[in-house]
Amino acid sequence: QVHVVESGGGLVQPGGSLILSCAASGRIVRSNAVAWYRQGHGNRRAVVARITSNGQTFYEDSVEGRFTISRDCAENKTFLQMNSLKPADTAVYYCCAEIDDGVGSWQLFWGQGTLVTVSS
Repeated sequence: QVHVVESGGGLVQPGGSLILSCAASGRIVRSNAVAWYRQGHGNRRAVVARITSNGQTFYEDSVEGRFTISRDCAENKTFLQMNSLKPADTAVYYCCAEIDDGVGSWQLFWGQGTLVTVSS
């Protein structure tokens, strides 16, 4: 079975930086796109950034120019570099990976989430 785990969340001051990591483990036959989502208090989960298997990226408007998504395919890891953080960025961040685990079709695997708090 496949497991996805996020790490790197914590408390950071406004204007600071933080790096989130997403690690996938288990039976991974193929890996396609990986996306970062976030969910603030009382809000719905929404996509923040996405990266394809060939390196194409997408960013939500509010983080464009501040966040950078990247991946290390050899180690099945994906990263989210967050700069110039604002209080509005405070949320639980989730990693979602499209993975073929040998069952016969693509599946979405979600991590448990990591909390990012931006405050003075």
